[in-house]
Amino acid sequence: MILVFALTFIIIVLSQQFLFKKPAPQPQKQEQQQQAAQPAAAQPAVTSPATPAPAPASAAGKGSAVSSTLGKQATQEEETVVENDLYRITFTNRGGQVKSWILKKYTDDKGRQLELIHPHAGQLGLPLSLWTYDEALRTKLNSILYVPSATGQVTAPSEISFEYSDGDLTVRKTFRFDHSYVINVDVGVVRDGKYLTVFTAWPGGFGDQTVPASYNSQRIDYETSEKTIRLAAKKVSGGGTITGPFYWAGTLDQYFAAIFLPDEPQNAAMVTLRNTIQIPKDLNKPNPNETMPETVLGAAVGNLKGHISQRMFVGPMDIDLLDQVHAVSATGKQDGPDLRSVVDFGIFSFIAKPLFLWLKWTYHHMVANWGWAIVILTIIINIALLPLRVMSMRSALKMQRVAPQIKAVQEKYKKYEMRDPRRAEMQTEVAALYKQHNVNPAGGCVPMLIQMPFLFAFYAMLGVAIELRHANWLWVHDLAAPDRMLILPIGIMVTTLLVQKMTPQAGMDPAQQKMMTFMMPVFLGFMSYSLASGLSLYWTVGNLVAIIQQYVMNRTELGREMRAAAAKQARKSKEAKK
Repeated sequence: MILVFALTFIIIVLSQQFLFKKPAPQPQKQEQQQQAAQPAAAQPAVTSPATPAPAPASAAGKGSAVSSTLGKQATQEEETVVENDLYRITFTNRGGQVKSWILKKYTDDKGRQLELIHPHAGQLGLPLSLWTYDEALRTKLNSILYVPSATGQVTAPSEISFEYSDGDLTVRKTFRFDHSYVINVDVGVVRDGKYLTVFTAWPGGFGDQTVPASYNSQRIDYETSEKTIRLAAKKVSGGGTITGPFYWAGTLDQYFAAIFLPDEPQNAAMVTLRNTIQIPKDLNKPNPNETMPETVLGAAVGNLKGHISQRMFVGPMDIDLLDQVHAVSATGKQDGPDLRSVVDFGIFSFIAKPLFLWLKWTYHHMVANWGWAIVILTIIINIALLPLRVMSMRSALKMQRVAPQIKAVQEKYKKYEMRDPRRAEMQTEVAALYKQHNVNPAGGCVPMLIQMPFLFAFYAMLGVAIELRHANWLWVHDLAAPDRMLILPIGIMVTTLLVQKMTPQAGMDPAQQKMMTFMMPVFLGFMSYSLASGLSLYWTVGNLVAIIQQYVMNRTELGREMRAAAAKQARKSKEAKK
């Protein structure tokens, strides 16, 4: 098995090196990020509480007012919309936080541009709000009216700021935007001439969490110098603090993430947020009297020294995009680890990652459809595993040939109890028979054991590949969601039944074989009901290839001998019953 795994991995790696071309990089460039980050270091975060700097009259909103007696405050709530080709972010000067975060290139379940803020944000809090250990101060920071540097429509690349001062407290929040999913955040809260410890928050959840199952994949992740740590909901305590150093930290669900990248990893800290909300049991017919509780995770990241200077990635967990975003290293440059480890391919990542790259190459260079790319990949994998199927049949035939001698040995020692030391002699004689006839008792299981990691790897890959989200294939509208027409689950049942009936089981009792022939397809069909359509497609196509292979193999000399042995076993079983 180790040899087969090694050879398979080498073939995939070599094929990527010589055949697979890396997809063209996205427009985002690391140099642009560095240029956008340079002004953050040069510009002071806040002004002194005693002498707050007034906002330019041309930049302040028309409805804003600056009071000379109370400091710098607005008199009414206003909005500022920042937009580029990727997103449209709507800020409110009440709390200087975000009311709407639209991702233009992604859609929700109804085909509209995706609203990334959780639908229950009113209970959870708004993105880019401020979190403090002092609840009264936290409430004040997120409810006061800041003076915005601009209102109305703003096109990225750009910078906006929100300022507030009342003679006791001075706050300045500055945000810079470019053409990527990364924004720069600079926040300072000053009281009595000292920075207070605050955290910039994404309080909880994402807009694509619309059904109960969508909450299962949410996590809080962060990366230290040693490893990436992933915290599922059951491991998160609301208000708990995780101190650095860490390169990045944030919250995510199945496909989207809000990741903070501190400019000073050694002084960074994260507060984990956890809330319970009530969601309708039936989203199509919401009833306030029929709800169910769900846990929603969030994160707030700041600097223990007070002044916050960090970047924030808010967007899809696309490997190509995450590869271009690097954390700040110990040298102070953006050459630290990238964000690719945000995507969790599971324990079989050594198979899932190459499979994903292979799938992407197939999509970009052979067929511009993810469903057909899965079909092609499945056919190739099953053809590569054909020698294992032949090996399984040979192993089963050898087991059938030696079965009478094994049974004779078992009869010889049947009179002894299981704890009797002489039982060990029976195992020795059986092992000697296996060795004499070159029989591997586990040989028939090897093909299944080899295929299972590929199945699990496909499951993990399809669960995190955002490219398959809302991807169409024939009647399937979303390869990342279950097939609600049930065609693929039924296909799994039917094809599994055919594979079972066509494959001769020379070493199996006929009654047991008959039971397994029907029970296994039913069990697999039931299990595949909730699986992603992409995985069900992989499974169904794999079974179709197996049927063709078995049809051909049944007409070979080995196949004929296997069927004859199976028929002989069936006749003996009937005679024994009579």
